[in-house]
Amino acid sequence: MARRGGRHAAVPERIGVFGGTFDPPHLGHLALAEWAREELGLDRVLFVPAGVPPHKRTARSSPARRLAMTRLAVRGNSAFRAEPLETRRRGPSYTVDTLRALAARHPGAKLWLLVGADTYATIAEWREPAEIARLASVAVAARPGAPRARRAAWTRGGRVRWLGNPALDVSSSAVRDRARAGRSLRYLVPASVAGYIEAHGLYRRNA
Repeated sequence: MARRGGRHAAVPERIGVFGGTFDPPHLGHLALAEWAREELGLDRVLFVPAGVPPHKRTARSSPARRLAMTRLAVRGNSAFRAEPLETRRRGPSYTVDTLRALAARHPGAKLWLLVGADTYATIAEWREPAEIARLASVAVAARPGAPRARRAAWTRGGRVRWLGNPALDVSSSAVRDRARAGRSLRYLVPASVAGYIEAHGLYRRNA
């Protein structure tokens, strides 16, 4: 439990759970998480790099490197933290398993699963979507080109909230393309992440 707003009575902690490959994490991720933190009144946002993404091709970078970049990206915001839970798990990284683990670790906390509009449209295909809706409320962020989908049947009355965030048109794939071409990553990723990419030669054709 956490004490919020200077009140003496303990109130449930509000935790945002933001999963993704984060290959690499970019400023769009950070802006979305900060918008959600403020709009939803979150005490913290956990960035959860996937170990083995079950719905994407294999990540370009190893789980350890993506976790390291995520840790660098969230530095400077005391409400943000990189959560290594999925990178330490063997096999595919299923969101429902992560939410179960976090609910057990933070009993009584209010969990919010942060997803983009494009991802929200696919959750029905994920493992145990109804259980995901039971364990966490879902906050859906606007994404460039992704329409606002109807409330999905799998939520079964669970809370879904659409965020009013600006749809920033930046993606990890675009960052990787620029890194591969040796182009500047300034204003797309934190300087610390750009330095890590450069130091380790990530996303280069011969990397």
